[in-house]
Amino acid sequence: MSLEIFLSQVVPVRQKLYRFAYRLLENEEDAMDVTQDTLLKVWQQQERMPDLQNMEAWCMRIVRNLALDKMKARKYRRSEELDRASEVPALHEANPHTATEQQDVMRRVHRVIAALPDKYRTIIQLRDIDGYSYQEIADILMIEMSEVKINLHRARKAVREQLQKQQVYGV
Repeated sequence: MSLEIFLSQVVPVRQKLYRFAYRLLENEEDAMDVTQDTLLKVWQQQERMPDLQNMEAWCMRIVRNLALDKMKARKYRRSEELDRASEVPALHEANPHTATEQQDVMRRVHRVIAALPDKYRTIIQLRDIDGYSYQEIADILMIEMSEVKINLHRARKAVREQLQKQQVYGV
């Protein structure tokens, strides 16, 4: 891989890599470290580039693996930082009441998603938040596309049921 290919195909996706790492680790510094390590690893494995069909999916897979390694090494614990990320107000909010309601809903959705098992949380993050296709998710997670669809359906169903319980029972 030449520097030109690295700059044109890998560097532009670094924000996506960071967001994915941040969602997995819920820590800004660790996410930056994982993103940096990913870019370094991609550069070091440049001989694999001709064999790759989807560079971005390969980079995301590296992020996922490095993040999982970091979580295992530090016995990573979830924190409140992810919830705070959704509290950043938009600059063009017209109605503070509406904005507060939207932030409250987003906080609840993030909490429900954060409570999902890892495989569901990762798939819903990649599909519904980052916008990856089913095939790209299958490539990133190295699973069959049918498994992606099944797990995404189950994840969405779990989120929907939890939000309905909160709405009806306040649980």
